[in-house]
Amino acid sequence: MTSDHDKRLTRCAVSEKPWDGRFAEKTDQAVESFTASIGFDRRLYSYDIQGSIAHCRMLAKQSIISEDDASQIVEGLGRIGRHIERGNIGLDQSLEDIHMNIESRLVAEIGRAAQQLHTARSRNDQVVLDVRMYLRDEVASILARLTGLRRILVELARKHVDVVMPGYTHLQRAQPVLFSHHLMAYYEMFKRDRARFEDALRRINVMPLGSAALAGTTYPIDAEYTADLLEFPEVSVNSIDAVSSRDFIMEFLAAASICMVHMSRLSEELILWSSLEFGFVEIPDTFATGSSIMPQKKNPDVPELVRGRAGRVFGNLMALLALMKGLPLSYNRDMQEDKEPLFDTVDTVKACLEVYEKLLPRLKLNRKAMEKAASRGFLNATDMADYLVTKGVAFRDAHRCVGGVVRHAMDQDKELLDLSLSELKGFSKLFEEDIFDVLTLEQMVNRRVSAGGTAKENVVKAIDKAQEALELESAEN
Repeated sequence: MTSDHDKRLTRCAVSEKPWDGRFAEKTDQAVESFTASIGFDRRLYSYDIQGSIAHCRMLAKQSIISEDDASQIVEGLGRIGRHIERGNIGLDQSLEDIHMNIESRLVAEIGRAAQQLHTARSRNDQVVLDVRMYLRDEVASILARLTGLRRILVELARKHVDVVMPGYTHLQRAQPVLFSHHLMAYYEMFKRDRARFEDALRRINVMPLGSAALAGTTYPIDAEYTADLLEFPEVSVNSIDAVSSRDFIMEFLAAASICMVHMSRLSEELILWSSLEFGFVEIPDTFATGSSIMPQKKNPDVPELVRGRAGRVFGNLMALLALMKGLPLSYNRDMQEDKEPLFDTVDTVKACLEVYEKLLPRLKLNRKAMEKAASRGFLNATDMADYLVTKGVAFRDAHRCVGGVVRHAMDQDKELLDLSLSELKGFSKLFEEDIFDVLTLEQMVNRRVSAGGTAKENVVKAIDKAQEALELESAEN
C-alpha cells in the first residue's frame, strides 16, 4: 500500500517543478506559456520513454537504484507510452516539455519509485538523446523514400529509353539528349543526397546520456551498456560537447536543403515542360488544380508547392545556424528553438518525396513534341562542326564556318537538314552527302559515347548499374 508520505510526495511531484526548492515564488503564467515546448516536443514521447527505460535498467544493473524500483519504473513508463499513443493522457503546459510531463505522470502512476529515475542524468543530456533517436529513425525513413524515388526514375528511364528531347543550356535549346539521360541526371543527384544523409547518420548515432547537465556524473554509470540497449554504436566522449552541440541537426538540415534544391529543380522542369509553350509532359489531373475564374486552366500546383517548400527548408537551416552561432558553452535555453525547424524539415522532405513517388509514375510524355523540339533550333550545329574537324579543319575554323551556315539557314527560314549539298559547299568544299546522316537525331545522340554521354548504349548501362545498386540497397535494408 502507498503510505501517506508517498501520497504527499506524489501530489507534490505532480503539481510542482523540479527546481521549486530554490524559488520563493511560482512561475508567472505568461512565462510558463512562453517557455513551454510541449506543443511541439510531444512527438518525442516514445523516444523519451525508450531512453528512460534504458537509463533505468542501467541504474539497476549498476546497483544505483534497486531492482524493485527499476521494475516499477519500467512497467509504469510502458503504461504511460500506451496511454499517450491512444490519446488517453492530457499533457500539461505548466510542466513545460515532454520529459517533465512523462516524469510527472510516472510519479502519479507509481509514487516514490519514480523519484529514482532522474538519478545520474539531466534534461540537457536527456533531450539531446531523444532528438538523436528521433532523427536517426527519420533519416532511415528518408533514405527509404530516396531509394523509392530513384527506383521510379530508373523505371521511367528504361520505359522511355528511345525518346529524344532537347538538352538545354541557359534555357536555350543546345543539343539533343535522351529523355532517359535527363532523368538519370536526377537519379545521380538523389543518389548523392542519399549518401549525404547516410554520412550524417554516423554523427547522429552517438549516445550522449551520462553527460548530465554538462560535467558528467559522480554515479558509477555504464554508458556503454545504455548505448547497447538503445543500439548506439558510439558514446559521446566530451560531456560539454554532448549537451551543447547541435551540429548533427545542422548537418541533417544542410543535407535536406541540398536534397530540396534537387527536388525544386525537378519541379521547375515539370512546371516548364507541362506548359503549352513546351508541351513535353502532362501532369495527371489528380496532381493538378484548376482556376476559380479561368475554366481552361490546369495548374501544376504540386510541383509549385514542392518548389516553394524548398525555401522553408533553407530557412530552417539558416535559423539553426543563426541560433547556434553565438552561444557560449555549454547548454543554453536558446537550444529549445532547434526542434521546430528540425521537425518542419523532416515533415517537409518526407512529404515532398512521397508526393513525387506517386506523381512521377503517372506522368504522361508527349514524345512527338519532345522530338520536334529537338529537331528545330539548329541543335545539330555542333555535329556539323565536328564533321568538318574529321576532315582536317581546326575546330575554331569549323565553328566559324558553321556559324555562317546557321546564319544562312536562319535567313532562309530553314533547318540545317533542309539545306542542299550545293548550299553547304558554298561554305566549305569538304561537305559531302554523308553530312546529312551525321545531322539526324539518332546519330547525334548515339555518337556521343564518351563517359557519361547521352548515347543509348551508355544510358542503358547506367540504367542497369542503377538497378543493381537499388537491388543491393533493398537487400541491405
